[in-house]
Amino acid sequence: MPSLLADSMSFDAWSILFMVGQSLVIFLVVVMVAAMMIVYERRMLALWQDRYGPNRVGPFGSLQLVADMLKIFFKEDWTPNFTDKFMFTLAPAVAMFTALASFAIIPISPTLGVADWDIGILFFFAMAGIAVYAVMFGGWASANKFSLLGGLRSAAQTISYEVFLGLSLMGVVALTGSFNLRAIVEAQIDGWYIIPQFFGFLTFVVAGVAVTHRHPFDQPEAEQELAEGYHVEYSGMKFGMFFIGEYVNVVLISALMTCLFFGGWLAPFNLDIPFIPPAFWFMIKTLFFMTMFILARGSLMRPRYDQVMNFGWKVCLPVTLINLLVTAAVILIFSPTL
Repeated sequence: MPSLLADSMSFDAWSILFMVGQSLVIFLVVVMVAAMMIVYERRMLALWQDRYGPNRVGPFGSLQLVADMLKIFFKEDWTPNFTDKFMFTLAPAVAMFTALASFAIIPISPTLGVADWDIGILFFFAMAGIAVYAVMFGGWASANKFSLLGGLRSAAQTISYEVFLGLSLMGVVALTGSFNLRAIVEAQIDGWYIIPQFFGFLTFVVAGVAVTHRHPFDQPEAEQELAEGYHVEYSGMKFGMFFIGEYVNVVLISALMTCLFFGGWLAPFNLDIPFIPPAFWFMIKTLFFMTMFILARGSLMRPRYDQVMNFGWKVCLPVTLINLLVTAAVILIFSPTL
């Protein structure tokens, strides 16, 4: 009996160590992908705008990422005397933590992922709600009018579009009957949800861009109006955490689009191609949506702040509600169990 107990405890310890190690590797890979996306974005924007991108550091600019990382590591991490120092320091940490913690629910393959929770989508929205405080803390603690306006804009925009983000997912949740992302991916083996949930997908794309504060919805940090908005007083690694956190969020939203509407790790048309692991399809789809984020920045103009808010409440809200009602009606009519 004691030996069985010892074997069980040993097994549990190794399982926990394996899970912790896998989680650390995934989080490090996510941060590195977000960092590499910065260089990828600069190259893609250069191609899109018919100009040269970074091509001075290393062969064809291949070491630009290393140069950027060294620069931001060695820049002075200065905290102005007029700031609320605790809140000023806490804000970028909250932004980075919530972005990485949200990635815990993403299933990369049938066996690869940090956490397999039945409340996965609810956990994502909990982290998204906490992330609002990061920009509010940063804007208020900086004691700067531009920062405060940027923080207020961000809070209003993020809270508004999180409503539409959540409603756009309810159709998928209704079809699957689960908040578990792994279950949602597995339910798409007979067909991706992009077809029955096309309008939900469109709303999710718009709301996802707005929640990540990416162009054209980068109103909280509009350079022409607010001089970088809520992080105008930040420098060094504090600014770097805000900066990388934004790109981690882009990777996160792209991964969510992949899992919710495009079958996650499932191959197109259920193709069974030898030597191609399921994680490959997940990465290809996620990279495609990351590229769409980048090309939107290079091709779309920024609307006024009031236009952004009006579009959300007057267009996105009705579309998501109609999509949810139609989905519920179809389920009630065609479900054999009801």
